[in-house]
Amino acid sequence: MAATRRGFRLAHLSDLHIGPLPPVTPGMLLSKRALGYLSWRLRKERIHRSEVLAALRQDLLASAPDHIAITGDLVNLALPTEFVQVAAWLRTLGPPERISVVPGNHEAYAATRCDESLAHWADYMSSDAAPPERQAVFPYLRRRGPLALIGLSSASVSPPGFATGRLGACQLAALDHLLAGLADADCCRIVLLHHPPLGATRSWRKRLIDAAALGRILATRGVELVLHGHEHVPHCGALQGHNGPVPVIGAPSSSSLDPRPKRQAQYQIHAIERAAGGWRLRSQTRRYDPTTVSFTAAAP
Repeated sequence: MAATRRGFRLAHLSDLHIGPLPPVTPGMLLSKRALGYLSWRLRKERIHRSEVLAALRQDLLASAPDHIAITGDLVNLALPTEFVQVAAWLRTLGPPERISVVPGNHEAYAATRCDESLAHWADYMSSDAAPPERQAVFPYLRRRGPLALIGLSSASVSPPGFATGRLGACQLAALDHLLAGLADADCCRIVLLHHPPLGATRSWRKRLIDAAALGRILATRGVELVLHGHEHVPHCGALQGHNGPVPVIGAPSSSSLDPRPKRQAQYQIHAIERAAGGWRLRSQTRRYDPTTVSFTAAAP
């Protein structure tokens, strides 16, 4: 995918870990949440900052991308009140028609009833053809301009010390059917998920367990781009696709004040347009600058 002019502009952000953490009782911490709570209090609340989120929102509103994709980990401990808090933040960013969300492992940090968790974001995770009064169903399909956005959920409850993801046989079968239906469509197919789909190249404790099965579907059916988060560092790789390599682009945390340069808050804007025989992509990284308390274009 080569550089182009403006194209359809898709912003990709991830791993927001929106705070502050709501009040918790001891009973809420009788699970993996206890370790997450300690991690937040000892380290993460100093890294994932509200001023960065405010600057992120301001920059997105100013740059006005055509659509925004958020690839998971918007909450921290999967507390019901966190999902309500994030829903309110999403509404300040834009309407559901302009924002597509997929969940990450922190949305499944502990078992939480759907009506107390992802149901609050259902409008941001629904197919265009979904009936009213529905819950989020994955994969979803949203057509925006020349794009076909395909949202997957890799969120699954994992043991303490693990942050693995799983798509599951039912979702993979539905994805295969969905992509088969798009085979003759004139669109740029973009898969959104939280966990990197690159199998053995990722950390074993944080891997996508059924990455190989996903890779086989993408190799058979083909897509044009895969966007993910999870690793808190930028990543660019490729999977084998139906007609050649498929770019796989990972965004770091978009709210992080981590002192390590690769882990500092940033997000990407991908400009996509038709080209002879396929699609062209130009990507710009916008990075948070703590001295100006704003996001600016990163050097190429």
